[in-house]
Amino acid sequence: MIKLFFSLVLATCTLAAHAEEALTLSTSLADTPPTFTNAHNIQLRIIPDDELNKGGLWQRLRSGFTMQDINSPLVAKHEQWYASRPDYVVRMMDRASRYLYYITGEVERRGMPSEIALLPMIESGFNPGARSTSNASGIWQFMPSTGRNFGLRQNWWYDGRRDIVGATTSALDYLEKLHEMFGDWELALAAYNWGEGAVQRAQQKNRRLGLPVDYASLKLPDETRNYVPKLLAIKNIVDHPSDFGLTLSHIPNKPYFAEVPTSKHIDVELAAQLADISSEEFIALNPAHNRPVILHDNSDFILLPVDKVETFQTNLANYDKPLVSWQAYHARKGERLDHLAPRFGLSLERLRSVNGLSARAQVSSDETLLVPLNGESAGNEGEFATFNMHLHPVSRDDTASLKYTVREGDTLDKLARRYHVSVAALRNWNVQWKHIKAGQRLALARSKHPSTGTKRHPSHSKSGNIAQRHSARKHASRTAHAHLARQDR
Repeated sequence: MIKLFFSLVLATCTLAAHAEEALTLSTSLADTPPTFTNAHNIQLRIIPDDELNKGGLWQRLRSGFTMQDINSPLVAKHEQWYASRPDYVVRMMDRASRYLYYITGEVERRGMPSEIALLPMIESGFNPGARSTSNASGIWQFMPSTGRNFGLRQNWWYDGRRDIVGATTSALDYLEKLHEMFGDWELALAAYNWGEGAVQRAQQKNRRLGLPVDYASLKLPDETRNYVPKLLAIKNIVDHPSDFGLTLSHIPNKPYFAEVPTSKHIDVELAAQLADISSEEFIALNPAHNRPVILHDNSDFILLPVDKVETFQTNLANYDKPLVSWQAYHARKGERLDHLAPRFGLSLERLRSVNGLSARAQVSSDETLLVPLNGESAGNEGEFATFNMHLHPVSRDDTASLKYTVREGDTLDKLARRYHVSVAALRNWNVQWKHIKAGQRLALARSKHPSTGTKRHPSHSKSGNIAQRHSARKHASRTAHAHLARQDR
């Protein structure tokens, strides 16, 4: 009887406690959204549906911000850098609008801080075609070896480091691994930038000296020292853009793109036409393809805007012509290009242009070339511009600029439209040329040092054996914010 009595008392108290908790929760939801702390010690905040819908994706991101501010003046310096460049911020956010919903969902699914979804802003400015001087590529800026270690295929046709879905999965896998290794997001991000081995060695050195081993206490290269402050600066701008004199364009809290299965090879230009979108839009969603032909062997789906999926599928079902007009040809070493070109109905200049070869190339160096299918010339010169841009890496020099080799048919007006700059700007950067002609090297932009007093915004290379690579080449991988501003204009 005594046991029964205490059981009834305990049950009554439990029910009362649950009722009180429910009442408190209900009251708080009607007033101020409550906060909770999960098993990973990440603070969660409930945002009412109407507030989420009103604020769109930005509000959803804000509700998941959990990283703590760090006591570093670098955060304010990077805030000022972005605040003083509103045009760059607008372009970056505009590019982000294609990918951010998907990345946010993947970050949330893994229980990671929402700040991680903003990481491509400091990696690449959300430019899917960004490439650093050390050949890091894509919005997550994977090095070739890192990409291979995480299953991102790279070949003549395809570079998985630029694949939006695949590279996002690999980047978040790596970040999760680093967080498990270090138990701290600041250290995980430092390792993502510098390499886990390098961070571990820095910690070991501090332990020998009896010093703390947290992010703020480690001796880090400038690139890595600025890495977390940059991310926190972006986070603060997204959280309170008006404090920095900025306005963020509304991004709906709904999918931008969808995966569409493919079972056949198809020309990039044709796929864009069937979806009723521009080639630029198609390539922005499918930037992993190196050539104007999408091989089913490399990717079994393409990404399309959600509202264009049905259009594409309907037009594809009704299309009764060949889906590809180009094929790969493996030229033997030493094979003369002027003998090869006529076999496929091309001029020598056309063969070089299609394959991004030097205007002085005379023979093959045992390489794969793109040639018309069945010996029939296809497409037009412009369709290859995205794939063979002749862009050269940029140095840290004050006067460094993005270079382009002029090809037959190029005009300043065409180049201005292709690289999103004004004709006046091109003339200003290339005053030595009154008229342009094939073979000239044009500057597409001029770089400027950031006003933060820090290094010019670096690229962040990652590698499975990253410790060895980064200890030998601390500063090899860099895609400066200034470099990105040049690259996307």
